[in-house]
Amino acid sequence: MKLTAEQLYKKLVEDYKLIGETGSIKFTVKDLSILIKTKDTVGNLLQEWLKAWFQKENIDFEENTNSQTFPDFLLDKDNHKKGLLEVKSFDFDRGPGFDLANFDSYCNSLLENAYRIDSDYLILAYQMNNGVISIKDVWLKKIWELACPSGTYPLKVQEKKSVIYNIRPSIWYSTRAKFKPFNSKEEFLTALNNTRYQYPQTRHTNGHWLRNVLKNYQEHTGVSLTVE
Repeated sequence: MKLTAEQLYKKLVEDYKLIGETGSIKFTVKDLSILIKTKDTVGNLLQEWLKAWFQKENIDFEENTNSQTFPDFLLDKDNHKKGLLEVKSFDFDRGPGFDLANFDSYCNSLLENAYRIDSDYLILAYQMNNGVISIKDVWLKKIWELACPSGTYPLKVQEKKSVIYNIRPSIWYSTRAKFKPFNSKEEFLTALNNTRYQYPQTRHTNGHWLRNVLKNYQEHTGVSLTVE
């Protein structure tokens, strides 16, 4: 069964009613089983559970064989430019601590695979209490609906010793968050481009980056984006 990310989300949240469900992690050696109460492995196991759910529901997908590269799943096996799905999870009590993408890798990838900007992010928030994991909420978002500005750069990033490493998410579900997510992919691309101009390591090579990304996007999708 071939589903879009939106159809998959509806099936998972509205039909399967995942939000509010609970689970646990057990580890067994011989006749001794223990309940895991640490959160270190929850994210990886939620992704493994999701893969098993895809299989149970006969949903078409391909899993990325390299867990370190984007995306986690491909929902369209016939067209790898569509149906790109990245899965993220986080402890709801601590807030989203995951990265949206590596800054340099993402910028470089858009030069050749600009369709990647339309990828979907399936995000699961959980709470863990004495070994019981409850699914607090589930979202389906685009990267520009997760990214936001910051006080330092036009785009919120992780920076250490003046080196930018990753693109970081907003607290998109909070009404009290100081910085709100972008409203469109054009706003996001503008912020990404302006951050590259502001960041010393990319400033001098940034002259044609945005123009080349927009050209590549049109080549792949047939859609012409207008970015100020």
